[in-house]
Amino acid sequence: MIQLERRGDIYIMSAAHFGEPFQTTSVGHLKLGEKVYVGLSICAHNPDVVESAVFSNVRITIPAAKDFKPYKDYIGSNLEILDLASGNSRIVHRSPDSIQAPNWTHDGKHLIYNSKGLLYKFDIATQKTSVIETGFANQNNNDHVLSWDGKWIGISSHVASDGNHSTLYTLPIAGSKKPTQINATGAGHSYLHGFSPDDKTLIFTGNRENKFNIYTIDLKTRKETRLTDADALDDGAEYTPDGKTIYFNSNHTGLMQLWRMSADGSNQEQVTFDNYNNWFPHVSPDGKKIVFLSFMTDIDPGEHPFYRHVYLREMPIAGGEAKIIAYVYGGQGTINVPSWSPDSSKIAFI
Repeated sequence: MIQLERRGDIYIMSAAHFGEPFQTTSVGHLKLGEKVYVGLSICAHNPDVVESAVFSNVRITIPAAKDFKPYKDYIGSNLEILDLASGNSRIVHRSPDSIQAPNWTHDGKHLIYNSKGLLYKFDIATQKTSVIETGFANQNNNDHVLSWDGKWIGISSHVASDGNHSTLYTLPIAGSKKPTQINATGAGHSYLHGFSPDDKTLIFTGNRENKFNIYTIDLKTRKETRLTDADALDDGAEYTPDGKTIYFNSNHTGLMQLWRMSADGSNQEQVTFDNYNNWFPHVSPDGKKIVFLSFMTDIDPGEHPFYRHVYLREMPIAGGEAKIIAYVYGGQGTINVPSWSPDSSKIAFI
C-alpha cells in the first residue's frame, strides 16, 4: 500500500505491507509550485530484466478544508465493497453529498444508507438508488439497523417536538409512512446499534442522567434496561449471532477500546489494548470475526470525527492480533452500523 500526500510545501509518503500500519516519512519546504505532477511506476533495477506490475485501488482524494464545519461542509462520498479474501475494494456508487453507514440486506442484493436525513436503498446489481419511505421520520442519522429476520428496519431519527432528541423507531424494510416510536418521549438521546437475535429487543446508546451508557429496550413492553454504568462513553453495542455476548466500545481506560460483556451486562472485559481509538465492533454473520474502525490518537477518545486517516481492522472474535483490511480517508459514517455481507465474505463502507 502506497499513499502520497501533499500539505502545502510538505510532501508525505506512507507505505505498508498489506495488513500492517503505514510507515511514514516526509520532506518539507519544497517549492514545487501550485501544479504538481504525480505518477506511479515500477523499475526492475536491472538493465537485463523487464518487469511488469498492476496498480489497483488507485484513487485521488481532495481532503476537507481545515476549517470545514462538521455536519455542514461535505466533500462527497464513495460507497465501497471490500472483498476480505483478496483485500480488493471497489467503488460501487459515488455521491457529491454525504452518504453514511451502509447496511447489507439479508438477501445480499441491496445496501441501505442514510443521506440528508433520509434512508436510501442501493441495488448492487443495477447500481440504482431509491428512497425508503420513512414518513415523518425525516431526520434520520447513521444509526440504523436491520432485524435478524430481515423484515424490519430500526432507525434513530431526531424529533423537533421532543427537543430534537435522537429517538428510536421501527418500520417494515419496504418502508412506512408511520414508523413506530419505541422510546418514550423525553427519554433523552438514543442511538440505535442493533436488534437482539430473537428480534425482541433493541440495543442502543442512551443519554440518561447526562451519561452515555448502553441500554436495551423490550419491543413489546417498552421497558429500558441499563447494561453499563460508567462515567466514560460506552457506545457501538452489538450482539453475537448466538445472543450470548455483546461487543461494544468504551474509553473507560483512556483511549477508545473494544469491550465485551454477557447479554445481561455482566462479565465486562476489555478486548483491545493497542494505541488506536477503536470504534464500532461488527460481528460477522458466521460469528467468527469482528471488523471495526480505528482512529489514530490525534482525536479525542470520545469522538469519531469526519475526514481522518483511519483503518478498518479485522480480528478473531475470541481476540488476538488485529490486521488492517482497508486504509481509508473517512471516519464518522464510514462503518457505524453492521455492514457484513450475509455470507461473511465482504464488508460495505463509506
